[in-house]
Amino acid sequence: MNQEKRKNWFLTFLLLPSLFLFIIFTAYPTIRIFLTSLFLDTGIGGEAKFVGIKNYIKMFHDPVFYTALKNTLFLVIVVAPISLLLALFFAAVLTTGKFKERNFYRTVLFFPSILSLVSVGILWSFIFNPTMGILTAIFGPNAPAVLGSKKTVMWAIAIVMIWQAAGYYMVMYIASIDNISKDVYEAADLDGANGWQKFWNITLPQLKDILSATIIYVINGTLTISFSIVNVMTDGGPNRASEVLTTYMYKQAMNANFGYGMAIAVFVFTCSIIMSVISNKLIYREESTDE
Repeated sequence: MNQEKRKNWFLTFLLLPSLFLFIIFTAYPTIRIFLTSLFLDTGIGGEAKFVGIKNYIKMFHDPVFYTALKNTLFLVIVVAPISLLLALFFAAVLTTGKFKERNFYRTVLFFPSILSLVSVGILWSFIFNPTMGILTAIFGPNAPAVLGSKKTVMWAIAIVMIWQAAGYYMVMYIASIDNISKDVYEAADLDGANGWQKFWNITLPQLKDILSATIIYVINGTLTISFSIVNVMTDGGPNRASEVLTTYMYKQAMNANFGYGMAIAVFVFTCSIIMSVISNKLIYREESTDE
């Protein structure tokens, strides 16, 4: 018993540095965000004035906030599922396909995810440039200003984010598929199962845990990555048409409206938690239904 207690104390001691860092750099800032959202605070000095939920009332009466919310939801609805479906498709093809260039394709597809987001934004800004980009080579002088049009700017940003994210999740799926026993696939071959049947009845059920994790990752990733991509490529333009919640939050906080910016941050945080929980529940609900 004494030995068990010593072991527990030793493990607790080992956890203390990580716990300390978590409290200082994660827990405390998060609590401060919630508290600051209740104050009228410039963030650059002076006494903060307690205003309660007035920042939240202001937020829900702000037309720019609703534009940013609409654009953020658009990215979550478009980028998240397409990124994961492409990742799953590429993972299935590269693990089951019998061609020599598999490692090359894995590298090529994964490469965008290791680039810095600023580099990705600058690269695609040149690609979409109507006077000197690839669009000019295709359409000539009539090349569309994709980033300058309210109708196309969000689709352009979505394409960039999908290109950047799909390879990252593909690697996760490949690692999970490689861990599935080959005997199961060999038994399916003996039963005459085709490629689609093996994928739907063997591969996909075995990936439910990693699918649940990647759905949470991609939702949170879309909310955070959109800040860098939008900031570099459009800065919210044209005329707020590509403004997202994180860029609007940043602009408010850096424009001596810190309390209001933190209220938007709390809203983003709450939405990400809710969407992650709902997606997780849906996956495991389907699993229990299948059983």
